[in-house]
Order: sequence, then C-alpha cells, then structure tokens
Amino acid sequence: MRRAKTLTTLKPKCIASALDIGLSNWSFEFITISLYTMTKSTSVIFILIFAIVFKLEKLSIPIVAIVLSISTGLFMFTYESTQFDLKGFTLVLIASALSGIRWTTAQKVTQQSEFCFVDFHTLFLYVSHTILGLSNPIDVIYHTQPWMALVLLPLAFSLEGDEFLTSPFLFRSHDYLGTCRTLGYFVFGACLAFGLEVAEFLVVCNSSSLTLSIAGIFKEVVTLYLAAAVNGDQYSPTNIAGLVICLAGICLHVAIRFFKHTAILRLLLCQNRQMTHLPKKLRPGRLTSLPSDFFVLDKVYC
Repeated sequence: MRRAKTLTTLKPKCIASALDIGLSNWSFEFITISLYTMTKSTSVIFILIFAIVFKLEKLSIPIVAIVLSISTGLFMFTYESTQFDLKGFTLVLIASALSGIRWTTAQKVTQQSEFCFVDFHTLFLYVSHTILGLSNPIDVIYHTQPWMALVLLPLAFSLEGDEFLTSPFLFRSHDYLGTCRTLGYFVFGACLAFGLEVAEFLVVCNSSSLTLSIAGIFKEVVTLYLAAAVNGDQYSPTNIAGLVICLAGICLHVAIRFFKHTAILRLLLCQNRQMTHLPKKLRPGRLTSLPSDFFVLDKVYC
C-alpha cells in the first residue's frame, strides 16, 4: 500500500475519529449523561447526510423517516431529565458531526472494492480485495490508531496533562498495589475499547455506517433504561412515548434491511433459472477471471 495514498485516504477518518473521542469525553465535565445521549443521538442524522454526500446511501423516504423517528424518540425519551449547558452541548454537537465523517469515511475505506460479482449457480458473492487492502477490522485499526494518537494526545495533555502527572493514584502514589490497581484499570478499559472498536468495524465492513449508528442508538436506549431502573427514576408519558417511537424506528430499519436482502436473493434465484451450468474450471475456488454470465454489482448492502 503506497504511503501517500494511505495518508490521503485515511487522514479525514483519523482526524475525525480522534476529535470525536476527545470532544465527547471533554463534554462530560459540563453535562450529564442524559444530555450527552440526547445530543449525541444527532450523529445518526450527520451519518445519513455524509453517507448521501459520499454516495454510500440513496436518499429515500423510508431512510429519512427512520432517522427522524429515532432522533425524535430519543429526544423525547430524555426530555426534562437533564440540565442544559451551552459549552457541553456545543462540544457534543461538534463531536456528532465529526462522528458522521468518521464512520462514513470508515465505510468508504473498508467497502471500496475493485469489483463485486455473484455466482448465480451457487449464490456465492465474490468480492475482490479493497483498493487499500483494509477490509479487515484489525488492518483498519493498525493503520489508523497511530494517526489518531498523534491528534488526540496533544488535546489530552493540554486538558489533563498536569492532573495526570500529579495524580496521587499514579506517579505520586506511595502504594505499590494502588498503582498496579490503577494501571490494571487502564489495561482493562483499553481491552474493552479495543473489543468495541473491532466490533464496530465488523459492522461497518459487513453492513453500513447507518446500521452501526442505529445499533448504537439501541445501546444508548438500553443504557438509559437500566440506569433509570437502578436509580428508581420515574418515566413520564413523554418519555415512554419517545422510547416507543425510537424502538419503532429501529425495527423499521431492521425490516427494510431484511426485505432488501430478500429481494436480492429473489433476483439471484430468477437469474439462476436462466443460467447454464458452469464449466469445472470456473467453479468456486478456481475462479481466475470474471465470466461473461456473471452479474456485476457496484455495491451490495444487506
């Protein structure tokens, strides 16, 4: 992979990812979890906008309805449950916009293949390697994390450098076991973050950034529900209505993806009835060139 092409393609994703993480964590100094969740839910709107700009999604009424219903539902679910702070709200809103750039560029990098075609006799989908060779989540993390660190570390040290270096739980600690315990928390959190990153890139590689965002909204709804259940908070009719609307939007997205997948399979079955048997040399596993009776697809999202 050529260095210049790698830098040009991955630079927007690395910068957006680092600033998204940094600004999101910085906002917790000013706002509550509820306001953060309510504001960060707008990321699904930004992801849709950038997905349309980058031609990863087609603008349609169902997609717009899904995004609006989920955003409206999550806003209603957290309504009147938080204290507003302009600075924290602005930080999260900027982070949401950067999140849209982050995941749409990630999808563009991981799914930018040279060609994609389907064997109608076996219903097997062949996809060539991506132009950058970053179809594996580990490859993406390997090539993006160093550049993200270069952007994120200056921001982190400028905001928390003094507190980190003078913390009584780390370098100034006289308790060896306490220091090891603190480092253990760091390692445990890093392992969780790494697993989350791999899972997110797996979703983006095999589906779309919009699907990842909607799955994240479901996670936020469950988190808020469990937090309220543990703390004994009471839900108003507005909160309950928002939860129902949000879950309805998520179910609608899943249904649309399912029917799209079913339509593709039906198309393949119809084409399969019109095809003749392939020669042995063109059977799966020995395919070396693109036969003329293969149907070429630009993108397949199921």
